[in-house]
Amino acid sequence: MTAEVFVDTSALFATLDRDDANGTAAVAGMQRLLDPDDPSAGHPVTHGSVVAETAALVQRRLGMEAVRVVLQGIVPLMEVVWVDEQLHARTTEAFLAANRRSVSLVDWTSFLVMRDRAIDVAFAFDDDFVAQGFELYTA
Repeated sequence: MTAEVFVDTSALFATLDRDDANGTAAVAGMQRLLDPDDPSAGHPVTHGSVVAETAALVQRRLGMEAVRVVLQGIVPLMEVVWVDEQLHARTTEAFLAANRRSVSLVDWTSFLVMRDRAIDVAFAFDDDFVAQGFELYTA
């Protein structure tokens, strides 16, 4: 079975933004991750809050055409975990207990989804994943 790889907003955004410092690495990583002929690529997983956060960020910074690329071209190629009431409650508890301004509610949701699914690798350009004990995906 192919290992799951969690996909974060930072990777999705960098894939689309030609001016992003991580853009080249993001495009290469996304191409590899979504390559059906590469068995070592991984199974991409994200959650609904990442989809919403990415759409809002891309809309504001890159425009609606880029939003269409994300929502119609990239997200359908990933498994999306939808945030239900129980996951939201657990995330809120962890977020408030951490009491840190630098880590978002969306990131705490990501950490819990990854732990729940035993996902060790994040496709992200966010050091908070490393600080939480996860590895970063590289192309």
